[in-house]
Amino acid sequence: MLCHGIAEAEHEIIAVQSAHVKPFEEAVMGFARSCDANLQRIIISESQGMDVVREIKLKRPDMVLAVGGDALSEVKRIKDIPIVYLMVLNPQSTLSGEENITGVSMNIPPKSQLQALFQTLPGTKNVGLLYDPKNTGYLVEEARQAASKMGIALTAREIHHAREGATTAMEMKGDIDVFWMLPDVTVMTPETVEFLLLYSLKYQIPLLAFSEKYLDLGAFISTGIDAFDMGAQAGDMASGILSGRKVENVQQALARKYVVSTNLMIAGKLGISVNMAMTSNDSGDKIVRNTLTLQ
Repeated sequence: MLCHGIAEAEHEIIAVQSAHVKPFEEAVMGFARSCDANLQRIIISESQGMDVVREIKLKRPDMVLAVGGDALSEVKRIKDIPIVYLMVLNPQSTLSGEENITGVSMNIPPKSQLQALFQTLPGTKNVGLLYDPKNTGYLVEEARQAASKMGIALTAREIHHAREGATTAMEMKGDIDVFWMLPDVTVMTPETVEFLLLYSLKYQIPLLAFSEKYLDLGAFISTGIDAFDMGAQAGDMASGILSGRKVENVQQALARKYVVSTNLMIAGKLGISVNMAMTSNDSGDKIVRNTLTLQ
């Protein structure tokens, strides 16, 4: 489905959006706020049968905005139009050095995630995680370095298939205080997620997740992005490119803000005493949030 513009302007941008979901909508709103362009949208999940790349080439926009991983995978075949992406986890697993593509990654630096965890649970000494080296090996290396500097022991176990997840997690249960859910497609299958949520409650091991959606399922704390601000950040990039800056000179970036969310109901079930300085909220909600700026 092709949606018509948010604002009238000289430049034409086609936003290819993986799905019509709230975080993506907020990101597009942020983008439109900071980039003065005529913005049209193609929603992939609502455009069955459409050849998205052909549609874009026919329209010849000044730029393509890819919103979500599926959108980036779809449009990366385009080589002669600037592409800016946002709301993408691990974009490096999709890209292979394309000079016409830049954007803002959803990945929060491991250091910031561990700092948020430690400030909320100051007694954390041992953190466990599962990962597939081909997907998140680079993140785990960053996590090792950050954990070492903070005095946290990191137990990182490799798996190469989802079926190994439950067994490997069980081997760690006596050695870890927190389990860290990484955005790794090998690990984060529906079956493994369901196991980890039960594992957390049974063995009183809180889960650190990369998205607030897991808090609704039973994770204790998450570190995610501020979608609107990420959109504005990508909009600033796009404005520079539309003003004449070469895409290859616009460095791909991490989101500049992130949101730490804590599930107080799960904290109660796990018997956790939360550092309320990190969860300042007097609304009575079970989930409380703080937006932080990356340093």
